[in-house]
This record gives sequence, C-alpha cells and structure tokens, in this order.
Amino acid sequence: MEDATSVVYLRPETAQGIFVNFANVLRTSRRKVPFGIAQVGKAFRNEITPGNFIFRTREFEQMEIEFFCEPGADLEWHEKWKTDCMNFLTETIGLKKENLRFRDHGPDELSFYSAATADIEYRFPFGWGELWGIADRTNYDLTAHINASKADLSYFDAVNNKKYIPYVIEPSLGLNRIFLTTLLSAYDKVETPEGDRIVMRFKPSIAPIKIAVLPLVKKLGAEAMEVYKLLSPHFMCEYDETGAIGKRYYRMDEIGVPFCIAVDSENYDQGQLTVRDRDTGLQEIVKIADLKTYFEEKLQ
Repeated sequence: MEDATSVVYLRPETAQGIFVNFANVLRTSRRKVPFGIAQVGKAFRNEITPGNFIFRTREFEQMEIEFFCEPGADLEWHEKWKTDCMNFLTETIGLKKENLRFRDHGPDELSFYSAATADIEYRFPFGWGELWGIADRTNYDLTAHINASKADLSYFDAVNNKKYIPYVIEPSLGLNRIFLTTLLSAYDKVETPEGDRIVMRFKPSIAPIKIAVLPLVKKLGAEAMEVYKLLSPHFMCEYDETGAIGKRYYRMDEIGVPFCIAVDSENYDQGQLTVRDRDTGLQEIVKIADLKTYFEEKLQ
C-alpha cells in the first residue's frame, strides 16, 4: 500500500451488522422476543490456512442466525437450536447420522462471552471437522454496541412490564462447507461388471434435477416431450434421447437425478409409464395422469 488511505478492512463475520440494526428491525417488524434475524454474506479471515479443497478458505459465504431471547431462557433455547440444527442436516439435507456428532466446548475453550457453545462435526475423508457452530453469546454483542454507540438497544417486554438486553443464540454455518459436505455425503461408487460407476445419492427433495424423461427409442421423442412438458412446470426435469437406455440411466445417476421415466410405446398407449428409482433400481408403472401427484409425494 502506498499510504494509509489505501487501507481497507474486510468483515470477519456477518453477525455484527445484525446487532447494529437490532433496534431498526425491532421497530419496523414489531417482533416480540423470542425472534431471530438471519443473514448470509461474504466473510474474510486473514488467519486461516486454506486446505482440503473448499473446506477451509480465507474468503467464504457465511450463514448466521442471531436468535434473541430472554435472559435466563438462553440455555434452554441453546439446546433446542442444537436439536433443530442436527435435524435439519439429517432430515432436510439427508446427511447420514453416523457421520455427524456434537462436540461441546469445555470451560477452557469457551469464548469469554459465551455461556455455551457446541459444534456439529462431520466425518470428512480427512477426519472429523466442524460443520456448524451453535453458540450462546449471552448479551455481549448488544452490550458492546450500546457502550460504544450510546444507542438504546434494549428490549421492553410489555407483557411483563420489564426492560432487558436480550441474550443471543447464534447458529453459524459456512455455505461452502455445507455444499462440500452434501456432495461428499451423496457420493457413492458402485461396482458393476462393466466397471465402477458413480451415483450421487442426493435426498430427492434437494436433488438439483428431480426427474429425467427418457424415450426408449428416438422415434418416441414426440411422446416423451409431451411428458416432459407435463412435468417441467412443476419439477426441474431433464430430457435425454441419446444412447442406450441403460447408459442414460447411469448418466442420470451420476448427476443425482432420483427418478427416471422410460417412455415406451406399449405403456404410453395405455396411458402409463415406467418410473425407475435411482437408489433401489426398482421400476414402477404409474399412470400419466397421476405423475404430478406421484412425484409431489416422492419429493416431499
């Protein structure tokens, strides 16, 4: 840098913007404690040594929630957030439970402002690593901003006629890291007589592409395209008519498509089609008129 006017500072976390705006959000949203403010944005860490692909980088997308609650109720809320975050990873994202664990911070490693902190760790190929941090930050941040700015960031509880500085539970998660974890969890290698093939076993509800429409032969392209047009307004679909049907199934498995529809003339003429499940390989005959409802149930 030529001189001090060139100095810039990059934020190391997204949380402080939430605390600075606490009074604005409180006034405009008219929320009552307990409530949370969520934010996602770019964060930068000079001290980080990059490694393990995108697991650890100096620049990353951070997702945080600052959940404001009444003092004294914070530890109970902290336990609830731990449970809810773990359920999100296993039930919504579909990560395997055996690859996840809690690690509670001991008294010797707790941040000076924290009443309790727990990490959700994932078993990566390079070992256990932090995936999600859930911290009870007490009222440290709001108090620090009050002391520095002299602004009133307290909360008035009209029901109980008392005023206090809320405590905060902070679940903090790196978007890059959960993306990497989701890919690793879904990745599977299957041995076949033709050689190994890759299957991305995304939970159907989060799979980028939900359904592939595959005509058994090219001359059924018009019929298959009608099926594609029927479903594509409702689901992210892929259409593929090139190559043997088996190879097309494998192509869709490799990009994680949970369901493939094979369009053959015999079934199509009867108003039905064959639906193949990526994970079981089982095939099911479904009426064309019922396809939308069928996939809505499967993709919940």
